[in-house]
Amino acid sequence: MFGSRSGWDDEGVLPPDSWGRGTSRLPWGFAFVVVLLVVGRLTLTPHLTSPALRTWATVFVAVCVQALPFLVFGVALSAAITAFVPASFWTRALPRRPAAAVPVAGLAGAVLPGCECASVPVASGLMARGVTPAAALAFLLASPAINPVVLVATAVAFPGQPMMVVCRFGASLAVAVLTGWLWLRYGRREWLRVPSHAHGEGGRLARYGEAMRHDLLHAGGFLVVGALAAATLNVAVPREWLDAVGGVPWLAVPVMAVLAVLLSICSEADAFVAASMTAFPATAKLAFLVVGPMVDLKLIALQAGTFGRAFTVRFVPVTFALAVLVSVLFGGLLL
Repeated sequence: MFGSRSGWDDEGVLPPDSWGRGTSRLPWGFAFVVVLLVVGRLTLTPHLTSPALRTWATVFVAVCVQALPFLVFGVALSAAITAFVPASFWTRALPRRPAAAVPVAGLAGAVLPGCECASVPVASGLMARGVTPAAALAFLLASPAINPVVLVATAVAFPGQPMMVVCRFGASLAVAVLTGWLWLRYGRREWLRVPSHAHGEGGRLARYGEAMRHDLLHAGGFLVVGALAAATLNVAVPREWLDAVGGVPWLAVPVMAVLAVLLSICSEADAFVAASMTAFPATAKLAFLVVGPMVDLKLIALQAGTFGRAFTVRFVPVTFALAVLVSVLFGGLLL
């Protein structure tokens, strides 16, 4: 039975002619992958483990980790405003006159803990509910700088220096109100893209969930872009340069202001960084604390993505200039 060839010659018993074709290529492909892995390990490992790259990765992750919880908080609050708060509430809560609504909205920022990432979606939600843009922008600038969490962190970072807390509160509120008034006087409607926040026609919970998903994905992408830029610039600026500049009073303030923009540190943590800059005078540190929550790379990216480029290229320089000038004024008088 086993010696007969007829059983093996029957159609369907012999394997197809295509069997075995191309199998000789598999070992070569596997060998090629192994060679790539070995070469990559030998050539890329020294660069991937370099101190600069590790610092870059640390800064990038730190910026995202610091900001993401507050961004989620801001998005959740913005979605809640959109879904649950009627537009008539804001007309009752804020003064009818826009000029008077600006300082009231700025002071309202003192009761909402959060960083600058949270303030953008909240301000967007306020505009979508009919709040005058000038008042919403005042809230956007004041909220990350004068809320209780930030003020407590500043007091801890500067023990025995209560005037630093007072100056940060006063200067930040003054910049927020002045910027809001300037926008009220000179801002144009076509410069500002006000989000509609029209997220569905279902119930309130459905609208809340849809608004939160939309805003989180939208704002989160720009947060990543800003964090990438902040990490790159953080590594590119040598620390020795900062120590040398700190000894020149007229240069220390603008350098610390620019540094606040580049480092993009969350407002809940920037006071500890400013306190560590021992080579810089108190007024320069104040400028760092006032500018940072109002103008930094990730905030610029979030503003551009939310309100448009035409708004950002006008709003950011004005805010930065006012923040520096007011910081010098408060620091020269009180510190």
